[in-house]
Amino acid sequence: MRTPSLDEKDLRLLSILKRDARTPYSVLARELGVTESAVRKRVKKLVRMGIIKRFTVEYRLPGELGAIILVKTSSPTPVPEVSKRIAEYPLVDKVMEVTGEYDIVAVARAKDVGDINNLIDYIRGIPGVQATYTMVVLREY
Repeated sequence: MRTPSLDEKDLRLLSILKRDARTPYSVLARELGVTESAVRKRVKKLVRMGIIKRFTVEYRLPGELGAIILVKTSSPTPVPEVSKRIAEYPLVDKVMEVTGEYDIVAVARAKDVGDINNLIDYIRGIPGVQATYTMVVLREY
């Protein structure tokens, strides 16, 4: 569901920034057909609204392993509590609560399988975690 205060220019701005968060305001202004000042105001508004959560850099180091870990929880521990604990682990890039057989998806990166095993052990040690299912990423596009 879209926030009513976002217009098509906001959505185009978000799309461009998603591809490259370092796109200069001058390029964004030209793409959107507005002034640089207007772009700055829009970005500031989107940050203030919590739509833009952070500006970041995506990278993959040579030899680095990616892993996707599905987590099933059980009562009485609330899912958000488990999610927050998983997100605290340094190797974890992203944590999402999802529908389906598993409750949480964690995306992580590590230098080796040992790091992935340590992460899995950490997750399994969190109260309320019933099971995990891990997939190692072979290739990204």
